[in-house]
Amino acid sequence: MTAHIAAGAAPTTVFPAAPGWMALSAALGDEVPVIADRDDLLVTIAPGAGRGAPACFIPDQAAIEIDGAHLGTVDPATAAPHRAGDRARYATAWGLLTHECAHAAHTRWQAPPGTPPGAAAAALLLEESRIEAAQIRRRPEDRYWLRASATHLILAELSPGTGSRATGAGLAARARAVPTTPQDAARTAALLLARADAGILTRTETATVTRAVTPVLGADTLAALRGLWRAAQTTADTDAEAMIELGRRWCEALGTDPADPAPEATGEQAPGRPSPLGRALARAAAAIARAKDPAPGDPAARATKTAAENTAARDAARTEAGRVFAPGGPSTPRSPIAGTRAPTSAERTAARHLGRTLSTAGSRERTPARTTAATPPGRLRMRGALAAEAQRAAGAVPTAEPFTRTTRTTVATPPLRLGVACDVSGSMHAFTAPVASAAWILAHAARHTRVPATTATVTFSAQVHPITHPGTAPREVTEFRACGTGHAIDTAITALDGALDLSRADAARLLVIVSDGVFGPTRTEAGQAALDRLRATGCAVLWLTPDDPGATPLRGARVHTLTDPAATARAIGQAATAAMRTRR
Repeated sequence: MTAHIAAGAAPTTVFPAAPGWMALSAALGDEVPVIADRDDLLVTIAPGAGRGAPACFIPDQAAIEIDGAHLGTVDPATAAPHRAGDRARYATAWGLLTHECAHAAHTRWQAPPGTPPGAAAAALLLEESRIEAAQIRRRPEDRYWLRASATHLILAELSPGTGSRATGAGLAARARAVPTTPQDAARTAALLLARADAGILTRTETATVTRAVTPVLGADTLAALRGLWRAAQTTADTDAEAMIELGRRWCEALGTDPADPAPEATGEQAPGRPSPLGRALARAAAAIARAKDPAPGDPAARATKTAAENTAARDAARTEAGRVFAPGGPSTPRSPIAGTRAPTSAERTAARHLGRTLSTAGSRERTPARTTAATPPGRLRMRGALAAEAQRAAGAVPTAEPFTRTTRTTVATPPLRLGVACDVSGSMHAFTAPVASAAWILAHAARHTRVPATTATVTFSAQVHPITHPGTAPREVTEFRACGTGHAIDTAITALDGALDLSRADAARLLVIVSDGVFGPTRTEAGQAALDRLRATGCAVLWLTPDDPGATPLRGARVHTLTDPAATARAIGQAATAAMRTRR
């Protein structure tokens, strides 16, 4: 059993007299459901908690303990973990909490009775990097916090007899005290090098340890061990059989008997100079400490900044739309319009069919909403009930809401806003007929929808030219000349956004781009940025590309090859529907 998974133990229940520890424990307990994806965990943080480790997870009791010493000089009464910006003051303690939450979320297997003890111990050793790899796949922002506590956890495993409270220079002393034996080298590799493969640490930070353990284990043995921890990092949370088998193979790679109990790390180096492995560990710990990764920002601050950026982008889009859709249109040396013609019966039929399809393209499913309450009905959460009892015992008015329930509400079918941008540059010369037909079908389909629909159509080459203004439906098919020399795709997207509010999430929104995507590097980058911004707001993007092997649509759009638009109106409608329902 690792130093911080305490099976079969009861959680700490006695708090010190100093104020703030119980309140901080309850505050941390309020945050762990998001981190661990569980709402049944109790958290205790206090000096001496952790059962000899910096922190531990007690599976049988659904409890997490953290040694309050790792709060550093922070007064527990001043800690406000509900504010993301406050967590950086006690990054080590928050990292320990995150690691134990990773155990709570992903250590869902137990060694079956009769498992060889050596294999079980090796499997639990591999579990350390496996759960952190799984955690950052689920919550990438947790990498910063796992790094903040990595050195403390690694040294607690390698030198458990030295206690859990060493910090600063004490960490370096503990690192230098680790002896260089094959077992210690293997444990070091599993705890430190495996975290580099898991994406927590970097190869540069662990390079000195790699050089130190290679001559002790041998290059072939180290390669075999690396293959085992990489396999563990892709093993399912509940696959006990696979983890035990990896533990057995770990013992075989080291030449030990899986039936023998694994020797415990002593953390004791013979008097004299530090061991080579100890010196390498000390340098690695210093490299990790020197890293200046920025702490994850406060979500509220990020939301405020994002809102300001979105407002500025919408203002710029409206300005661009005013220029493009102004009476008379933008001043262009040559209009791409070659003339107009009456739509064919096939195009009319296709527009009606597409209109019916788009009527339901923005339909929403029943949306679940989770709420909490102080009274039934709902599922009782013991964490909330205990918090309410603690508040009553302290003489405070209970504010905890221990009951949770889920309600589902059907959202009404939203209105539709549809923007169409047609490429009329020279590379589209052979495809002007299907482009003109597709543009008319898409724009005219709005007349046949059962929901309020607004459309606008533009063409783009070096400049953007309006074809259909917002709120109007074309009666005739506009035919184009494809003789432009540029690709103002970003301007076209921005103008349609400003004219139709495609970035405002109060309607079903679809941007259709008809182009081969053959742009220059600068325009491709600018167009991709404009497209990504729209998609981030929930706007769907459908890319109709000609049947040309050189076509290169931008990333993130749903692509449909355009042949005969009237004949493939059903396919276009299906593609548009799919794009709108998978727009995120």
